[in-house]
Amino acid sequence: MFHFLLLISRQGKVRLAKWLEPYSQKERTKISQELATLLTARSNKMCNFIEWRDLKVVYRRYASLFFVAGVDSSDNELITLEIIHHYVECLDKYFGNVCELDLIFNFSKAYYILDEILLAGELQESKRGNVLRAIQASDNMAEKHPEDPKHSVRGY
Repeated sequence: MFHFLLLISRQGKVRLAKWLEPYSQKERTKISQELATLLTARSNKMCNFIEWRDLKVVYRRYASLFFVAGVDSSDNELITLEIIHHYVECLDKYFGNVCELDLIFNFSKAYYILDEILLAGELQESKRGNVLRAIQASDNMAEKHPEDPKHSVRGY
C-alpha cells in the first residue's frame, strides 16, 4: 500500500505530493526534505529501493524528476516501480512528452491522473487506455460546462 507519492526535482523541490496516510504538515515537510536530500545525493547506478524508517522507499528518475513512493515494507518493489512507470506513461500520453513545467502549470491534471490510477493507496486502474478515457471525459465535461461549479474537475 502506498503511503505517499512525491515528485521531486533534481534541485530538491517537491513538484507534486500525494499523501495517502495522515501525516501532520510538519511531518510532511520533514519527510519531503529528508527524501529530497537522500535521493539527490544518490548515484544513478545505485539501487532504486531504500529501507527507510518503517517503510520501503521506491523511486525512479525520469529526466529531471524523481518519482518517489513510500510503501509498506512488505510490498513488492518491482510492482511499485511498474505503477510509477504506468503513471509516467499516462502523464506522457496526456501531455505529449511530459516535462517538469507541465506538472508545475497543470498540477490539477497530474493529481487527477494519479487519482484515476491509485485509490486509497492501492492500484485502481492498470490499463492506460481506461485512465486516458476517464481524463478525456472529464475534459469534455469541463468544456461543455465551463462556468458551472458542480461540473468542475476539482469539485469545489
